[in-house]
Formats: sequence, C-alpha cells, structure tokens
Amino acid sequence: MNVAAQHQPTPATVAHRNAARAATNGRAAAQDSTTKETVASERMTGAQAIVRSLEELGADVVFGLPGGAVLPLYDPIYSSTKVRHVLVRHEQGAGHAATGYAQVSGKVGVCIATSGPGATNLVTPIADANLDSVPMVAITGQVGHTLLGTDAFQEADIRGITLPVTKHNFMVTDPNDIPAALAEAFYVASTGRPGAVLVDVPKDIQNAEMDFVWPPQINLPGYRPVTTPHARQIEEAVRLISQAKQPVFYIGGGVIKANAHKELKEFAEYTGIPVVTTLMALGSFPDSHELHMGMPGMHGTVPAVAAMQRSDLLITIGARFDDRVTGDVASFAPDAKVIHADIDPAEIGKIRAVDVPIVGDAREVLSGLLSVYQNSGLAVPSLSNWRDYLNDLKQRFPRGWEGQSDGSLSPQFVIQTLSQEAGPDAIYCAGVGQHQMWAAQFVDYEKPRTWLNSGGLGTMGYAIPAAMGAKAGRPDAEVWAIDGDGCFQMTNQELVTCAMEGFPIKVALINNGNLGMVRQWQALFYGERYSNTRLREQGNYMPDFVKLSESMGCVAIRVTKEEEVLPAIRKAREINDRPVVIDFIVGEDAQVWPMVSAGSSNSDIQYALGLRPLFDEDSAAESPAHIDEVVDANATAASHKVTKEDNN
Repeated sequence: MNVAAQHQPTPATVAHRNAARAATNGRAAAQDSTTKETVASERMTGAQAIVRSLEELGADVVFGLPGGAVLPLYDPIYSSTKVRHVLVRHEQGAGHAATGYAQVSGKVGVCIATSGPGATNLVTPIADANLDSVPMVAITGQVGHTLLGTDAFQEADIRGITLPVTKHNFMVTDPNDIPAALAEAFYVASTGRPGAVLVDVPKDIQNAEMDFVWPPQINLPGYRPVTTPHARQIEEAVRLISQAKQPVFYIGGGVIKANAHKELKEFAEYTGIPVVTTLMALGSFPDSHELHMGMPGMHGTVPAVAAMQRSDLLITIGARFDDRVTGDVASFAPDAKVIHADIDPAEIGKIRAVDVPIVGDAREVLSGLLSVYQNSGLAVPSLSNWRDYLNDLKQRFPRGWEGQSDGSLSPQFVIQTLSQEAGPDAIYCAGVGQHQMWAAQFVDYEKPRTWLNSGGLGTMGYAIPAAMGAKAGRPDAEVWAIDGDGCFQMTNQELVTCAMEGFPIKVALINNGNLGMVRQWQALFYGERYSNTRLREQGNYMPDFVKLSESMGCVAIRVTKEEEVLPAIRKAREINDRPVVIDFIVGEDAQVWPMVSAGSSNSDIQYALGLRPLFDEDSAAESPAHIDEVVDANATAASHKVTKEDNN
C-alpha cells in the first residue's frame, strides 16, 4: 500500500485551503507551506521561474522531450537538484507517463513538450487524462509572442487545440505571471474533479527576466469546488437506503480519486448492501469481499449487471453513467431510484434522472452517510433474499474461459496466473482492447491505485509509458504492463526510456497477432470478415518482439505453452535491474465474455455465445446443465471451424 497516497488529501478537500497552501500538492508540501516564509524577490529568467515554481509545488519528477521552443527551460532543468527530468522517446509517452505517475501517487503529474508537433503529440494523453479525471499539468513551449498567429516555424495554437480536452489552460504573456500560472495550474488540476491543465509559454517569455516571489497570489474567480455535501440530501439518501429492498452501490473512479476506499468499505459493511465497481474503480473495494459483485457493463460480471438491472435503488458514488456501463440507457436499471453523488455537478442528471443529487467529495459523502445513518435510529435494510439471489448468480456464472480449440495458449490463463503470482500489492497497467478486459476480469484487485488503464478515451499505447510513470511514482512497487501486440507497437519505444532511466517495469505482452477486440466484433457482427485486423501471419513473428525488446535494453522471454507461463513470470520477477518483456503467444480466437453488445440492454448480457441469463420476471437464469451444454457446443463449433480452415 502506498502510504503517501493513503494519507494524501482528496483533490476536493484541497480546495478549502488558502491559495498559498492549495497551490502546493500533497499533505506534506501543504504543511511545509504554512511554515515557509515568503521568498524574497529574486531576479531570474522566466525559464528559471518555471523550474523554481515546480520545485516549490513539490514536483519531483517530470517527463519531457526538448525542442527549440523549450531550450531556455531545459537549461535550468539541467541544474535542478529537486526536479528529476525523464527523457522520453515520444511526447505521447511523456503525457501517459505523467498520468501513470499521478494515478499511483495521487500527486499532479507533469509533462513538457516543445511547440508545434511536440505540443500536438500531447493532445492524446491530455484528452486521456482529462476524461479519466487525472491531475496532470502539461507545460509547452511556444514561438515568441510577437510571432503568434503568423504561422511561424513550429507554431500551433495548442491552447485552442486542447481547449475542449482540458479542464483549463493558460497562455503566459508576462514572465512575472509564471509563478501564479503554475500554482493555479496545479491547484485547478488537483482540486474538485481532477483534470488536465495546459500552460503554454512563448520562448521569449522564458528568456525574459522577472522578479520571482513565492508564494504567488492565486486569482481564480468563480472556481469554488463544492466539497461538503448538503445535509438535507444526505438525510434523504439515508431515508431511501433504509427503505430499499434491492439496493446496490454503483462505485466509480471518483472514490479512488477521493481516497474514499475505507469509508466505502465501512458504509457497505454497515448496511450490507452489495457493491459493483466500474472499470475505473477496480481496487476501491476488495474483489474478495463477500459484498463485491464485480464489474458492471459491457464486459462485466453477470451478478454485477443483474444487481444493477434488478435494483430498486442505485447508490451512485463518483461514477458518471458511462455508456459502457449502462448499455441502452432507456432500459438501464428500469425500476431503480437513483442517488447520485459526485464532485462534478455537471455529471449529476446528465444521463440518468436523479432522485437525490449530492454534490460533494466522495469521502465526505460516504462518511456523512454513515454518520447520519448511525445516528438516525433507522434500521439497516433487510437484504438476505437480495444477496442470496446475487450470490446464486455468482455460483452459476463464475468467471472462466473456453480453452482454445487449436491447443494454443489462452490469454485468460496467462493473466490469471500473473495475478496469482504477483499478488494484490503489484501495480497492473493495461492498454486497450481484449487484454484490458481480461486484465480487469482475471486480476484480483484488493487495493486502490493498483489498476491503471485508459477508461474514458480508450487509448492504444497507454500501457508502457503509464507503467513507466507508475514506477517513477512508486519505485518500491512491482509494476506490470499488460499489453496487446497492437498497442505495444505504438509506444514500445518507451522501453528504451525505462532501460536508460532505471525503471525496471515488467511487460506481459498478450500477442495474438491481431487487433483482438476489433477482430472479435468482426467475428460476432460482420460475418467473420476480418478486414485489416491481422497484424502478422500466425507462426510468423514479425516483428520479433523478443529481438526488439532485447535491442531496447530489456530481458525478453517468449512463451508458447501453459507449462512455460509460471516459470517465465517467476524469472521476470527476479530481474530488477532492467525491464523484462514476456512475449506470450496466445490463440487468435479467444474472446471476451460476458458481453453486452453496444447499444443493447444490459438485460441481454451473454455469459457466453448464445447463453443469455434472463433477468426479467418471467424467466429464471439458465441451469448449470444448460450452461455446460452451450459452452460445450461453442467449443465444438470452434473446433469444427479450425478443422475446416486447416483443410482449406
């Protein structure tokens, strides 16, 4: 467990601090600022002021790539003894690394890029961080302010480009404004609903002299995040909970951002209400807990989906009713009243009508609910029948997979074995696609901030640089990137950064030779017309990821058989002086189940192909015998398909 993250104040509660304290990031830094005298005015360049501001704000690691428009900045970075700069191989890697760092540490992640293409290469990770509510500050160089708007060499309007995908952004046109701009950027990024903030600094402003004073005056009129929930809403929520017959906690990533996992566990155990945790909330409630029903949504567990569909009360904390969770919104949880608590008032009622809206920090909401409930005199709901129903579904529809009909390695087996061996203290970073869903399904998450992925944007190429950032933020932790061969080919160059900078991450490469999730959809919905999803011919290792990884300073292992999986993982865990890549060659026909087709009702969830547990009143879930019958039939059909292809 990351002690620093455990004691980190929530992003929301930081908003209560005065400007000088709020501009710092993290409890220790904030406490230090209360005893620190105002720094006497000191003459320096704007570039030096950027570095000094980062030092004062507690930024210990930044990720970046130099270029002409940030050369003035890189000179004082070279002299800094407090800020470590990590030289990435691509600006996208810098952004995702900053995100990974922020996700595991709870601190603000920082990345730097030059103007033009350097800045535009940050757009994807900025959008990624913003959608997943990750506190990140991107500092970009810009052409001289007299050249703005002239289409000068390597000019791009990065403020305008990123305006829709940032929480806020700044253009600095006066060097004296640099300390305030960065303090405000950190404050905005880390308070309320966290997000991405961009600070664009023209080259001549970096070179100009200014008088540095710390702490600066922060002026953000109109920005007042509400952290403390209204008492009446809390009381009404408690009343609804006490009356519910089939309630369920619908928990989103906001609970992790607010460091509210302890409060969630206490309130869930007090009420006995089942819990479902979204993709972004995995680890906020222990997978092993008897009240945990799993992950809801498109590839969620049957009990989790059933809990929401059959619920009469959704207690929604820090979740945003994402389409991947709800499926067809009109048919989602049709009989449920909704309590929706979120730090961002814009999310409340945006997709689903709400009976009790609560604006506030998740930790304060949960602690308030427990306190009011305990002092209300209201009895906790009697839920034995409800939990029995859901536990029965757990037994009927456990997680599992069909073996590959051609005898090839099952990716689910690989990931489950990794989870069992590395354990719940490791940090797992996933890319996007089938391997992401298998990692969500077959790794057992017991602690917060141990699961990193690109949830909202679904960014291929996220895993490797995010794992690097996670290792920078938690150097004591064992960090695994679970990546697919498609995603891996987008950002694998950051393995060089890991090798050069001393970040010995480990990579479980799920290599099926295809864009797996797209291929699965083609198999299910496009008549097995596999248009442009094959990345290599089966049996032909191109590229050869073992040779490629070795060339980038990594230890590389190829695994093709089940009996090789565990020894390879154990060998990787023993190596801590360089990155390790395990190239797991898995079957191309493996699919992610359960599944709710895009736009379909959650009630149409399929446990396996052709096996649909029904949650309507007129039909019960299929019997175990029927489950086995369907699964066997699917396996036989797959075997016939392989035989036919071999004959052809």
